[in-house]
Amino acid sequence: MRIYNTLTRQKEEFVPLEEGKVKMYACGITVSGEAHIGHAFQALIYDIMRKYLQKKGYSVKYARNYTDVDDKIIAKSKETGIPADKYAEMMIVKTDEVMRKFDVSDPDVWLKATENIGNIQDFIQRLISSGHAYPAESGNVYFDVSSFPAYGCLSNRSPEDMLDGVRVENADEKRNPADFALWKAAKEGEICWDSPWGKGRPGWHIECSAMNRAAFGEQIDIHGGGRDLIFPHHENEIAQTESLTGKRFVKYWTHNGLIKVNGQKMSKSLGNSLLLEDLLEKYSNEAIKFALLETNYRNDINITDNLFPEAERHLTEFYKVIKAVEEKFGKGGAGNSEIDGEFDRCMDDDFNTALALSLLFGFFKKISAKLAAGDGSCAEDVYQIRKTYSLLGFFKKDADSYLKEVEEKNKEEIPAEVKELAEKRWQAKKNKEWAQADALRTEIDGLGYAVKDSKEGYEVYKKQ
Repeated sequence: MRIYNTLTRQKEEFVPLEEGKVKMYACGITVSGEAHIGHAFQALIYDIMRKYLQKKGYSVKYARNYTDVDDKIIAKSKETGIPADKYAEMMIVKTDEVMRKFDVSDPDVWLKATENIGNIQDFIQRLISSGHAYPAESGNVYFDVSSFPAYGCLSNRSPEDMLDGVRVENADEKRNPADFALWKAAKEGEICWDSPWGKGRPGWHIECSAMNRAAFGEQIDIHGGGRDLIFPHHENEIAQTESLTGKRFVKYWTHNGLIKVNGQKMSKSLGNSLLLEDLLEKYSNEAIKFALLETNYRNDINITDNLFPEAERHLTEFYKVIKAVEEKFGKGGAGNSEIDGEFDRCMDDDFNTALALSLLFGFFKKISAKLAAGDGSCAEDVYQIRKTYSLLGFFKKDADSYLKEVEEKNKEEIPAEVKELAEKRWQAKKNKEWAQADALRTEIDGLGYAVKDSKEGYEVYKKQ
């Protein structure tokens, strides 16, 4: 089994620190708002990694954190009038609820910054005592980047690039402009805790280092997060932790790609954030997962208007075959080890879900042929697909229930105007009036709908 390691920029054979056991940590959500599709993608990827490692026979201890105190949460507190700690608690409950609808399993250990203030302060004090950090008169405490010669090893950035990548604050009280805050002095009205340096709160980066140390000790096997966290967050985690312990903090650094919407980076400022709750109103959780996992986890995902509807159509076709097989031959029970073996070969190559999903089209083509020929071994194939691909979150439902659920979500009536345009377009195509057909497709698109052609005709559906 090989995993791509961001630190070495290559795939490496996976050998855990302790034989048979895996310590795994993923940076979770900063609960300043509702969970969006980017949060869902990251949570899904690391849940799958954990489950596949377990399938391989490893005993996995998997921890995720909630950042429940930071600048964004404090800003939301001021905006809403809800105390920061209460606001964070409220958003954690909402996030947990929607992630369970999405069918992502909880980690073995949940960690929260506010429940680790003592661990964080102890970590900071040790860094000060060893000369790697220093308090300022303001009450802020900074990490001294110059005290850690390997700084930049993860992101492979030069000192100049590092300064371009971060907002330099309070430069007049820092020894080096790149030094970063471990403890932030309290401002009027902000949530804060007593500390040896005065009232304040943790800096963002120190939270994960301290929580990791509390949960696992000095070293872990796998640390994950979005690619946007490589610098400065994960770079700073390495500097803090390795300065304290003198040991390599993480053996394998893994990072998932980012979400784009129609080619643009997803962000609140652009108004194109896709909330997970909203998507689950339109599509099954399996369809959303299928759309996300069709891309290798390390690559960016571009969410176009037809991405989720297309995934739902694929799954609907698969479930129709499953329903027909199980109605004719039952649910099987022996399975097909060849299917499972092919799946494992994909996942052994850096958790290649995209390749694993591509196999499904061939599997179901063979199953359909067996079904047509009256070959009952197709029931064993379906049984194995259900068992194997449930690790990714697929085929866990009764086929009839799934198909009815999708039908219910898609029952919105297509407006007569759109139906008329679609029919005109179809006739134009039949008459080989291509320019007219293209113009009508554009008009349909402008009304928020799309047309998909097939051998049998065409289908009209509402875009996301």
